[in-house]
Amino acid sequence: MKKAAGNNRRWQKRLLAGALAMGLLGGIFAEGNSLKATADAPYKSYTVDGYGSVTETQTAYLPYKTITKIGDETLLSPTDFCLLEDGTMYVLDSGNGRVVISDPEGEFLGSFGEGTLVTPRGIFVTEDRITYVADRDAKQIFVFDESGALIRSYGRPDVPMYGETQDFLPLKIVVNSSGTMYIVCESNTNGIVEISPVEDGTFLGYFGTNATDANIWTLIWRALLTDAQRAKMRSNIPSTPDNMAIDEKGIIYTVTRGEGQEVLKRLNIAGVNMIEPDTTDTTPAAVAVGNHDNCFVVSQQGFVYEYNNEGDLLFVFGGKDDGQSRIGLASKAEAIQVGSDDKLYILDSDKAQIQVYEPTEFTDYLHEALYLFSKGRYTESKVPLGKVLEMNNLFDYANMAMGKALYKEEDYEGALKYARLAKDLDGYSDAFWEIRNEWIKHHLTAVVLILLGFFLLRACIRMLDRKKHILDTPRAFLRKLGEKKLIRELRYMFYFMRHPIDGCYGIKREGRVSVTAANILLAIGLVFYIINRYFCGFLFKTVREGRFDVLSDIGMVLIAAALLVGCNYLMCTINDGEGKLKDIYCAFIYSFSPYLVMQPFLFLLSHGVTYNEEFFVRFGTLVMFAWVVVLIVISVREINNYTVGETVKILFLTAFTVLIVCLLAFILYVLWAQVFDFVGSFVREVVYRIGS
Repeated sequence: MKKAAGNNRRWQKRLLAGALAMGLLGGIFAEGNSLKATADAPYKSYTVDGYGSVTETQTAYLPYKTITKIGDETLLSPTDFCLLEDGTMYVLDSGNGRVVISDPEGEFLGSFGEGTLVTPRGIFVTEDRITYVADRDAKQIFVFDESGALIRSYGRPDVPMYGETQDFLPLKIVVNSSGTMYIVCESNTNGIVEISPVEDGTFLGYFGTNATDANIWTLIWRALLTDAQRAKMRSNIPSTPDNMAIDEKGIIYTVTRGEGQEVLKRLNIAGVNMIEPDTTDTTPAAVAVGNHDNCFVVSQQGFVYEYNNEGDLLFVFGGKDDGQSRIGLASKAEAIQVGSDDKLYILDSDKAQIQVYEPTEFTDYLHEALYLFSKGRYTESKVPLGKVLEMNNLFDYANMAMGKALYKEEDYEGALKYARLAKDLDGYSDAFWEIRNEWIKHHLTAVVLILLGFFLLRACIRMLDRKKHILDTPRAFLRKLGEKKLIRELRYMFYFMRHPIDGCYGIKREGRVSVTAANILLAIGLVFYIINRYFCGFLFKTVREGRFDVLSDIGMVLIAAALLVGCNYLMCTINDGEGKLKDIYCAFIYSFSPYLVMQPFLFLLSHGVTYNEEFFVRFGTLVMFAWVVVLIVISVREINNYTVGETVKILFLTAFTVLIVCLLAFILYVLWAQVFDFVGSFVREVVYRIGS
């Protein structure tokens, strides 16, 4: 899904871990060496809607079973595992210094590495069952064949490019189809170590280095500090990735704590990130690649995030166990794998067990749609998408995908409908472009004829007026209407816009306007504001569809107007300003004349443009408010007879006073809330004691 520049990334990056709520306890039944869930999940599933808000959805995955032993073998502090396509599992039993092999049913098939491994932390197994183990304390990458025999090892690259003082403490490893190893090393901030198996290990360089957060101000500040002060500052060095995964195409996925929106990365062969997740976790533990152009991230607390290939969050579920050993919840998640049947396997190092989750019917339909859509089979993807929408017609990703599928079929009206439901601004813009083009093709001739007829009719009326004076009566009526005092005062805003200095003189010295006229203009401005806020073009709407809070909006505007005028009058009075409260109020209201004149046209324009032309609305809005600001500055200066410096001072003091008033209002609100809570508690206590 492409992200438009005007959409501000559609959704702001927000952290979800603290927002996830736990559900009811699921039933747990023992069966052999695993525990199987027979009740609902002890957590809720969430997604992110088109407005960027977390919303609950259908349960995405259910706890299926918990593997507590491999056969009769008990695990001790396992740190990683690898799942093959046939279900065979290689578990890195770190506490026992070995690799344990399990069949799909959890039965013990064998182990190896005893006596060789010291503190193994990461494991990767290739399709031909060659096992790579990253051993931190041994400072080696150990390679074992299918039978578990050690066939080679790789130590610290002995080349200057690696870094003369850089240690080799491997934590995680993945290997591509050509045998090139990608290794995450502890405290190595240069990036992922890339080693080729050629010539017993050739260091190829660093890959996918994380960026630093340095900016121009940090650099300037550091330049001004002494060496001792700089030494106390936090080091501005790249973060080391925490974990990684690799897909069948050789694309590397990494997760790194504290990287903001780049917690999750998908790196191409050049090390360039190709994904921007719209929601991330602050403490990711591991990442895994799914079977449907999707990927999964598990946090240390046990929250599981599923993304599509563009980084859009599909689901988040799971959570941290509170000590009751509930199935489906984790104590400390270390690794995640995806089975060929779409089951999820999550390794919990504290519990020394592997939790297995199975997708629900809802998720199966969504995965099928994901796969078909990613392969360009849009028509076929409509069937599973329809099933998803039958279960949850507010699932925004399904609405978005359905809209894009209909767009590919050239059903632009349907695409527009689903894009609007999904809040997919890009899809809406594309569909609207096509609909508008079709409308222009079919109605352009009629529009030209209507315009031509209008100009001909206008010319005929003007010619008849010159000969027969047919417009004298309407003209006289309008002239008489325009002479009425209130109408003159309202029309004065057009003069004020063009001649603000003379306009202020007219307000202050000539009484050209009244408070009544200013109030009417304020009311008109409020109407325009409400209409534009709730009924502007879809691409420019900032409130949810169907959500109305008109009274609150009107109250906020009136409070803001009262604060600005009142605080400005107070500051002007203290600083020898000549303006009366009436003059200041009228000047402020008339300074918004550009808004009253331009906003209706911008409102109409917002309904007829796509993202390609949104510049006209954005630029028009910028010009409108810049004009308003200029008029306000001139008004403050002319009404109070200030110099330019005094005007700037008064404006600054006005803004500061508004801030202080808001702060005092907030403090009073908090205090009164506490008083009301105390009184309410006291009354309830009295009622309780009387009743007892």
